[in-house]
Amino acid sequence: MHIIPAIDLKDGRCVRLRQGERNSASYYGDDPVLTAQGFAAAGATTIHVVDLDGAFSGNSTNRLVVNQIVKKSGVAVQVGGGVRTEQDVEELIDSGVLRIILGTLAAESTDEVSLLVERFGSKICVGIDARDGVVMKHGWESNTNLPALAFALEIAKCGVERIIYTDIKRDGMLSGPNIEQTVALAQATGLRVTASGGVSSLADLARLRDANEPLVDSVIVGKALYENRFTLEQALQLKN
Repeated sequence: MHIIPAIDLKDGRCVRLRQGERNSASYYGDDPVLTAQGFAAAGATTIHVVDLDGAFSGNSTNRLVVNQIVKKSGVAVQVGGGVRTEQDVEELIDSGVLRIILGTLAAESTDEVSLLVERFGSKICVGIDARDGVVMKHGWESNTNLPALAFALEIAKCGVERIIYTDIKRDGMLSGPNIEQTVALAQATGLRVTASGGVSSLADLARLRDANEPLVDSVIVGKALYENRFTLEQALQLKN
């Protein structure tokens, strides 16, 4: 079980939202690069970065910060939020980003996902962000009316190897991850799945690990780290 700490960027600062609501931000620091370096020093091998301004508006205002995280953290970085064009993908990959997370773009055009996978291979993954089992887009503010499972099955046809599944109602709420749905998506699609949203304790991580689904091989942890529910070092000790 790969533990991936998260950095959400808003106005160049580290924040956490509650259920993705843009006006619910709690700020946790003015130096995301320093935060990333701290995660790396604690043993993280991958960092999950979301450009919230890009997710809400479609226009990235945090790209320079992302580039600095990539350059100065010394570990792999995966990035999502506001990635709406092939040029966005190309620029991020050229800057050294390991993996690009497609959200709104994927919800609006699986054909475009297929083209991007054909060009960039495993550097492309898809974020499936669902509220009450329905996929959301545009910073989780627009309902697609697509059931998450049906959408995941369509994404599997695009050649994507991995999805990141977020239960929006649990995100930032410290209420525990939706293990049942995460495992169900993995088993139905045959894709590797990164769990996201709701981790509140080491016990949550242990339950996800003990679900014993090999395709659910990683989990994103955010607010629990910022709220000092446990340390990244403690989480990394649990991963096996």
